Amino acid sequence: MTVVWINGAFGAGKTTTARELIDLIPNSTLFDPEVIGAALTHLLPPKRLAEVGDLQDLPVWRRLVIDTAAAMLAELGGTLVVPMTLLRQEYRDEIFGGLAARRIAVRHTVLTPAETILRDRAAAQETPADPADPAEDGIRPPQWSCDRIEPYRAALGSWLMADAYPVDNGALTPRETAARIADAVAGGAAPACSIVQTPEPTAETIAAGVLLFDEQERVLLVDPTYKAGWEFPGGVVEPGEAPARAGMREVTEETGVVLSDVPSLLVVDWEPPAPPGYGGLRLLFDGGRLDSATAGRLLLPGPELRGWRFVTEEEAAGLLPPVRYERLRWALRARRRGAALYLEAGVPVG
Repeated sequence: MTVVWINGAFGAGKTTTARELIDLIPNSTLFDPEVIGAALTHLLPPKRLAEVGDLQDLPVWRRLVIDTAAAMLAELGGTLVVPMTLLRQEYRDEIFGGLAARRIAVRHTVLTPAETILRDRAAAQETPADPADPAEDGIRPPQWSCDRIEPYRAALGSWLMADAYPVDNGALTPRETAARIADAVAGGAAPACSIVQTPEPTAETIAAGVLLFDEQERVLLVDPTYKAGWEFPGGVVEPGEAPARAGMREVTEETGVVLSDVPSLLVVDWEPPAPPGYGGLRLLFDGGRLDSATAGRLLLPGPELRGWRFVTEEEAAGLLPPVRYERLRWALRARRRGAALYLEAGVPVG
C-alpha cells in the first residue's frame, strides 16, 4: 500500500495534477484531505474552530487524515494520490509517521513553479472561502494565496527539498506534470520516505529514556522523523527487557554512545491513556555527563532521527511537548536531590 503525496504552494496545481495522475498509476484513487476539513466545519463547535488559524492546526484533522487514508487503502488497496499543501515539518512528521506505523509507504513530491507564476495564478484564480470563517464570504481575495507563498518559500529553503521529490511544473500541463511524477514513482526517483515504521501500540507500554549531559550541563534532545516534537534518547522496552538496559540499547542505536554503567533512575511517570493512545509508564534515567570528545563523536542521525542538540532547561521548554517537558523538569530536580520521583501525568505524587 502506497501514498503519493503531492505537496506545494496554493496555486501550484496539485489537485489538477492528482486527477491526471490517477489515470497513469494503476489501481490508484484520489483522496483530497480538504473533505476532512469541510466535514470538521460541521462537526466541531464554532468556538473550537475559532481557536485555530488553519484547520491543519487541529489534531483531529491530522488524525483523521491518517485514519481515513489507512481505511481507504484497506478497502481499496493500491495507491492513494493525495494533493495537499503541507508546510509544517512537525505536521509532516505526524502524518507520514502515522502512515508508516500502519506499514503504508509515502512517496513525497512537491510542485515547484516559479514564484512569479504562483503570484500570477493567485491573481487570476478564485479560491473558495473557508466555511469555518464567518469573516470570509464566498471567495477569498487573491492576496489570501499570495500571503501563503512565504511559508512555502521557508519550507522549500529548509526541510522540504531534502524530504520531497521536486517537479518544476511552471511550463508543464497537468498531464505532463502527472507523467513526470508517475515516472519518478515507477523508476524509484521518488522513493518512499525513510521513516522508521514504529507500530502503534495496542496496549499500555513501558518506555525508557536516558538523559545525557554535556560539560555545560545541557541535556541532549533528539528530533524524530516519525512524530512531532523533540524527545529524549530512548524508546519502548521490549518484552523481557530490563528498562534501564532498554534505555542503554536505544542510546547506542540512536547516538552511537555506549554507556558502560547502568544508569540510575530519575523519574517514573504514569502517562494516562488519551485515545487513541494507550499511555503507560515512562521512565527517565541519568546517563551522566559526556566529555567533549564523546559528544563530538555522536552519530549523524539516520532514518529514525533528523537531528540532535544539547539544550538548557529553558531551551527545552520550547522544543518538548508540555507533558514531556514537565517530565524533564522534575527529572533534573531529582538529579540534584539524588532521589527518584514518582509522577502521574508529569505531576509528582506522594
